[in-house]
Amino acid sequence: MGKHVLVIEDEPNIIEAISFILSRDGWRVDTHSNGHDAVSVVNAKSPDLVILDVMLPGRSGYDILSDLREADRTRELPVLMLTARGQSKDREMAQKIGASRFMTKPFSNAEVLEVVRQLVP
Repeated sequence: MGKHVLVIEDEPNIIEAISFILSRDGWRVDTHSNGHDAVSVVNAKSPDLVILDVMLPGRSGYDILSDLREADRTRELPVLMLTARGQSKDREMAQKIGASRFMTKPFSNAEVLEVVRQLVP
């Protein structure tokens, strides 16, 4: 079975694009679209990688990432943060909390694939 990614994103077109390119590359893709229970979904699915949007309904991606970094089980889990807001303060916040990588929208399919392959070789 291929590598497993959980995409936590609330924009259907982005979910579809990421799911398509990663599935085509051999990844098993699960998706989730709200922040309320995202941490419990990560724990239940046990993915090799999480792609996490910053702005989600319910809770921010930053809050979710903080919870993931505080738990022993998910402390080292690779997390690629996505955001439409690419200011340096957003990038600094993500790095401070412990994002593995940070990417602004819009992004290229090749860019996503390259980063995902780097995070989970």
